[in-house]
Amino acid sequence: MSHCHDEHAGHSHGNGHHDHDHEHDHSDDITPALQHSLYQHIQFDDIITLNESERDSGKAVVKKTWAERLQIEPELVSDADEQIIVNIPFTGQVKLHSILLRSSSSSSAPRTLRVYTNRDDVDFDNVDSLKYVQEFELSQTSEVQELPVKRALFSRVRRLTLFFVDNFATGFRDTDDDDGVSDEEEGDVSRLSYLGFKGEWMQLGRAPSQIIYEAAPNPNDHALKGTSAKKLSNRM
Repeated sequence: MSHCHDEHAGHSHGNGHHDHDHEHDHSDDITPALQHSLYQHIQFDDIITLNESERDSGKAVVKKTWAERLQIEPELVSDADEQIIVNIPFTGQVKLHSILLRSSSSSSAPRTLRVYTNRDDVDFDNVDSLKYVQEFELSQTSEVQELPVKRALFSRVRRLTLFFVDNFATGFRDTDDDDGVSDEEEGDVSRLSYLGFKGEWMQLGRAPSQIIYEAAPNPNDHALKGTSAKKLSNRM
């Protein structure tokens, strides 16, 4: 597992540039992080998240730009238990290179991620019976983690489903409600603050497009709508 460390993205603006071959003038924390970014090819309005404690928080986390990756809010927090399913459709077909995510160093950080492709029927009733394409063991860290996929298995992706199976507190819950330990510390809640994707985009029915080196996305182009605390009843 590799991480997208800040030494690659840079801590400062204006010093230590290595952008000589790029057309755009990016700050250090933008380039080369956005090379191969699939941000502009995500159908944000059609993202579906199951077991989110606040409505559309899954969409909000995916809508974060790379420049916003270290912001804690908005945050995706699980509801009934620690498991979360996020279904992300793309505007065309993509060759996925890697998944980027950020959680935290706390016990609420997701621990196991299973990835499915080109399915719109994954829910908690059938997820355990479906064959996932790849599984990742995540790190308990507040750094942005980059998870390279097996590219041969992700060469024709139109829809990606992420199943966060458990977190770092799972299996270590304290049943004593009088010990002062919060529900979150007991493993009932998983938290995720950033999700992103790298790869190559292809318009359906046409040849692959050239790899895109995009400028920093403008957050105003994907303004976040106000969210309301509506719990989804997806578990039967």
